[in-house]
Amino acid sequence: MTPAEMSAAAREICGLAPVVPVLVVDEVAHAAPLARALVAGGLPALEVTLRTPAALDVIRAMADVEGGHVGAGTLLTPADVKAAKAAGATFGVSPGLTETVVKACEDEGLALLPGCVTASEVMRALEMGFTMLKFFPAETSGGAPAIKAIGAPIPQVSFCPTGGVSMKNVMDYLGLGNVVCCGGSWVAPKEAMLAGDWARIEALAAEAAALRG
Repeated sequence: MTPAEMSAAAREICGLAPVVPVLVVDEVAHAAPLARALVAGGLPALEVTLRTPAALDVIRAMADVEGGHVGAGTLLTPADVKAAKAAGATFGVSPGLTETVVKACEDEGLALLPGCVTASEVMRALEMGFTMLKFFPAETSGGAPAIKAIGAPIPQVSFCPTGGVSMKNVMDYLGLGNVVCCGGSWVAPKEAMLAGDWARIEALAAEAAALRG
């Protein structure tokens, strides 16, 4: 899978809904009901960050949920890529862009959404063949105005901004022509997961799914 093919696949996944939930899940038991609630609410693309010991098992459990497209976030090394693919991830997300992670995704056939935040990084990604990128960390890197500014000289690249995005500012991003979707954690509050309040999470997902740029 080439970077261009990765971007085409990532763009298709990002286009499924206005928001991609960014999930930090500590308990495997929460995986399936969480995924079902988010998918039922209208958010089928799910990013499970590799930040907990349970993350790979969470991906395995979510991969069986009908209608879901489960990806692995926080891919930092080729080993992360191999483990994510083996666990059933259908796409990967990284905070930055390195040749070693790209090569691993090529070898494993895993669509990658790499992170970029400066014009030079975006140009480098474009040289490699990527046209769908994660803009991270969004809010601390200039937010929506920065993405709009980058889009003027580099209009062929689209973004999924993540990092500090919430219901308070999400429409600032979704209103931009070069933003396909946003990544956010607010749709799956930790306290709701711990309480097993899947109805609340489904309602938050439905609210996010109804957003239009």
